Amino acid sequence: MEMSCGYPFRGAALEKLRDFLRDNGLDYDDRIEFSVCLMDGEAIAAAGSIGGGVLRCVAAARDRQNEGLAASVVTELIHHAAREGRHHLFLFTKPGNGGLFSNLGFYPVAETGEALLMENKKEGVRRFVASLSRPGGKSAAAVGKGAGAAGAAGTGVTGAIVANCNPFTLGHLYLVETAARECDALHLFILSEDKSEFSVEVRRELALRGTAHIPNVIVQPTGPYLVSGVTFPDYFLKDSASPEAVNTELDLTIFARHFADPLGITRRYVGAEPLDPVTAAYNRQMRRILPRYGIQVAELLRLEQRGAPVSAGRVRRLLGEKNFAALKELVPPASFDYLVSRYGGKN
Repeated sequence: MEMSCGYPFRGAALEKLRDFLRDNGLDYDDRIEFSVCLMDGEAIAAAGSIGGGVLRCVAAARDRQNEGLAASVVTELIHHAAREGRHHLFLFTKPGNGGLFSNLGFYPVAETGEALLMENKKEGVRRFVASLSRPGGKSAAAVGKGAGAAGAAGTGVTGAIVANCNPFTLGHLYLVETAARECDALHLFILSEDKSEFSVEVRRELALRGTAHIPNVIVQPTGPYLVSGVTFPDYFLKDSASPEAVNTELDLTIFARHFADPLGITRRYVGAEPLDPVTAAYNRQMRRILPRYGIQVAELLRLEQRGAPVSAGRVRRLLGEKNFAALKELVPPASFDYLVSRYGGKN
């Protein structure tokens, strides 16, 4: 039996792999970067792929299920990832297949009716959440300080916002200030995925500066577990993703079970989305799924300026036009100062 590899496959080899996966109840994923096939002559006996640190489309032929072929494929994919410098890996499989991959060093993260997500760090998500700041034990680097806009002490509510903040706008600030007034503590999760115009370091720093006057806000990272290329890739493919096909159940299950429960979060705040159909679909599914876990979803109308919603997309368009006068009306002073210094605008 020979091993065939592709970066990824093309032409006839790709079509053969697509057909093999289809015969085994799987669809080829266009995010694949590298594939491995075990070939028995001209036939594929087992196959698997990796893309973005996620093992995908792993299968053995129906008549070769008990020969350890899938394990051989996964082992080669792990070796390939190590050669590429990737050591924290995730794996998608069908519910019920967890035992096979547990023997290869993968551990369950979350399961829905359609998919099981695993990772190769034992209790990785639990350890990540345990490392986050808590009210009363806030690190100076992660907590806004100062007076003004204080939270409503004694409400018994711990809230959360999950946002990209690309960059941090007055719309974000309005959402945070409104939520903070209704909560004892508010976790502001800034996406850790580095697929946006502004780096994760810049987005986090501008959020910290923009909320420094709100003492009950805790700025947190999401790691690879919330609204990431692993849990909700459609967020980063908005131009091509179909809102009707958006499935956020895995992402929201991870939030509810691994973040909200240990952090005591009982309310998640979100801005209404009149412009972006993918985010609007996410909000709809949030309202449907999170109440099952006892988490209230508070959807607030967007802040408007000159008759249009304040959005990060609007800020980026004005930035591209070098229209700093209009941009100044949409962002807090810290964000404006950064944008001026970085992109050469003038007051």
